[in-house]
Amino acid sequence: MTDETQTPAHKGWEPLPAETLPRPNFFPAGLAMGTTFIFWGLITSWVILAVGVGLFVASLAGWIYEILRERRHQ
Repeated sequence: MTDETQTPAHKGWEPLPAETLPRPNFFPAGLAMGTTFIFWGLITSWVILAVGVGLFVASLAGWIYEILRERRHQ
């Protein structure tokens, strides 16, 4: 726990401003996995390609929804 009135540790340093961090989620990993399945499906089977496209679209939609929801709360 840092105190905002505390002096900087070194000359010329300033304390960091208070920021809220975004909530962690799995959408970037899902997007990467969907991309992998898409390329793997192009080489092997249309079923894997369809799974990759579905995973990619679902992860992208979820990530966009999280960004919009986060901006609405600010």
